[in-house]
Amino acid sequence: MPAANRSAGRDVHIYDVDDPATLLGGLILTNGVTNANFYSMVEIIVLFDQDYFLRAEGGTTVQRDDHPLRPGNYYIHTNGSVTVTNEVPLLRTVSQQTGTRVESFRDAVRDRDRRCVITGRPALQADYGLYWSFHAAHIFPLAYEGHWNAQNYGRWITILPATESAGTINSVQNGMLLDNSIHTLYDLYCISINPDDNYKIVCFIPDSFGIAGKYLDKQFLEDPRRPVDQLLRWHFRQAVLTNMKGAGEPAFEIDFPPGSDMMGEIMSGPRAAERMEFELFSRLAVHINRI
Repeated sequence: MPAANRSAGRDVHIYDVDDPATLLGGLILTNGVTNANFYSMVEIIVLFDQDYFLRAEGGTTVQRDDHPLRPGNYYIHTNGSVTVTNEVPLLRTVSQQTGTRVESFRDAVRDRDRRCVITGRPALQADYGLYWSFHAAHIFPLAYEGHWNAQNYGRWITILPATESAGTINSVQNGMLLDNSIHTLYDLYCISINPDDNYKIVCFIPDSFGIAGKYLDKQFLEDPRRPVDQLLRWHFRQAVLTNMKGAGEPAFEIDFPPGSDMMGEIMSGPRAAERMEFELFSRLAVHINRI
């Protein structure tokens, strides 16, 4: 099957007023997205060399305020250039790692959170070591540890894993405990957290959990072991690029029943080489200790 269209269902569309026939991007609008949020999102997918403002289709200028964004077409007005960024988000599908490298990561995330930090659903059997239907999720994916090291993202980490050979990418500060359904959507960039708006939960697909526009709780934010803002900000940027730039990135199939041709389906789909690399390193990275 071809990859699903991530832009299907968009009710917000972005254009340059001087080229109204060319779609620059868009959004599936969910609760909590304000006009100010929209401006900050536009500035991730579009590059400007002069000041700009947005107008709704009816000609009303959109203010940078906390009023809820409304569905519709929006037009960029500027005396300068309007350029869609060539930044490409890191391809990501569902990653549920097991292996010796992630054991200390999993245990540290469980010990700190004891609930899904996005929905608030508690792990009621945590006292007995049972976390069925919860996953310790990486914010920055383990499969891209090479990129992590090349960009020196480890400089943001102040709490090292209990096992040094696990590497800084497996710090508790790069993880959150999530309900398994939320974990899937978080990995796919369908849900993210905006640390620059009081840690607001942002949904880029229709919200069936009632979480869009809510905020991470005070208990989580006041824990000194919580994820660092830089990594939450990285994930949010990836989510905006994935869902809002142009027609959006491909929405890959992730359900491969026994007997299905997973490799064939991946190789016949978009960004096949990148996806195969991600799938390979997702499996290998948990077993190869950092030297």
